[in-house]
Amino acid sequence: MLAGLVDGFVELPEPPDVGDGAAEDGPLAWPGYGAARERAVARTGERESVLCGTGRVDGTRAVLIVFEFAFLGGSLGEHAGARIEAAHACARARHLPLVSLVASGGSRMQEGMRALSQLQRVARQTALTGAAGVPQISVARHPTTGGGWAAVAAGADVCLALGGAEVAFAGSRIRPAGTDPRAACTAEAQLAAGHVDGVVPADGLRRALGRWLSLLSGPAAGRVAPPYALGAAAPPQSGWAAVERARDAGRPRADAYLDACFSFREEIGGDRCGGRDEQGVTCGFGRLPDGRTAAFAAQRGTAVRPAGLRTAARLVRLADRLGFPVLTLVDTPGAAGDIDAERAGTGPAVADCFAAVVACRTPVTTLVVGEGGSGGALALAAPDRTWMTPDSYFSVLAPEAATAVLKRDPSLVRETAEQLRLRPQDVVELGVARGIVGPPPGRAAVRRRGAGHPDGTPRGG
Repeated sequence: MLAGLVDGFVELPEPPDVGDGAAEDGPLAWPGYGAARERAVARTGERESVLCGTGRVDGTRAVLIVFEFAFLGGSLGEHAGARIEAAHACARARHLPLVSLVASGGSRMQEGMRALSQLQRVARQTALTGAAGVPQISVARHPTTGGGWAAVAAGADVCLALGGAEVAFAGSRIRPAGTDPRAACTAEAQLAAGHVDGVVPADGLRRALGRWLSLLSGPAAGRVAPPYALGAAAPPQSGWAAVERARDAGRPRADAYLDACFSFREEIGGDRCGGRDEQGVTCGFGRLPDGRTAAFAAQRGTAVRPAGLRTAARLVRLADRLGFPVLTLVDTPGAAGDIDAERAGTGPAVADCFAAVVACRTPVTTLVVGEGGSGGALALAAPDRTWMTPDSYFSVLAPEAATAVLKRDPSLVRETAEQLRLRPQDVVELGVARGIVGPPPGRAAVRRRGAGHPDGTPRGG
């Protein structure tokens, strides 16, 4: 696994002997266990199912935990747990990102509860490493099941999976009869369910890991300035004009702003709770012009669903823990209110997003690039650090919904839009937004509070 992926690999020193009976039959005196271990050593050339060390992946130095499935199914026993613990301690001491290349059937049966308890040991190390602000990336290889999935791969900040790999908590021998593994137990199924962040081919793993490691190794200092306005150059004259402009299918959307802000970016793929909202929200980390990294959570112009809000909250909390500033882009008519969305928890998801943004210790900057519809939009908006584009609006409710709530005739929707004072310049005057961002250099200036681009800093800088 290491060949062609890691340069200059140096194995970590062996942790102190934990008395797992390498030449005997282990803590349970399991008949033949010692002999099985010796056969695994002869077959693989390794002394354990886990190999730990340091090396460079596409130029970025990292601590690596590499599972050898041919050694007793990559199972976790006491000595494997001790090696993983030592790897985490090394990553924290050297402040190096930690990469886990997992291929495991779970806990080692021949060590019983002593083996199962290693999942708690690994979980504790994962928590300590996370609290230290050290990034953790995992790769679920074939197969990744049981504790290898639950305690190692799924607990990482970013979880990738190799295409076609079996990835599941229940291994193939203990699943209910008749289970179709393609429905939920593959890398692709876990991606669709929001449990992994990306599926990559084996020959693309070095590049994918290299990009992620590069991004997560260089947080930007200070705030991210909102991007320049890419659409209209002047604010709208009326409330309804603001609504029509924000709903114009041809105006710049989130991806255009992210392309302008970042030279490259990688996305996290879901909420880790069984959901994805690719149409509603995109979240991840991107490279700024100064070579540093910022996090982003961007709405894409549709009604945002609970999974999208939870993914955004996950992104903000991850950025906070790792020390990355955050850019959020607001563009949604509001949170989805259909029956499926309500069952999936729209209200709790909005609340969770509010909580993540207001509690974030790293700077959060928001740009409203289109529709700003009610709580679903406000959930991603930074208090006292929100800016508007000339082709955006922000409102307590969309004009049609507000008209209905007020029991007005639908013909009065344009009048309602005026009374809501939802134009970008109105939102600034109301004190909810700090200003209207201007166009890139060379285009006509836009009237707003203050002069020049916000903070006087380059776009994305």
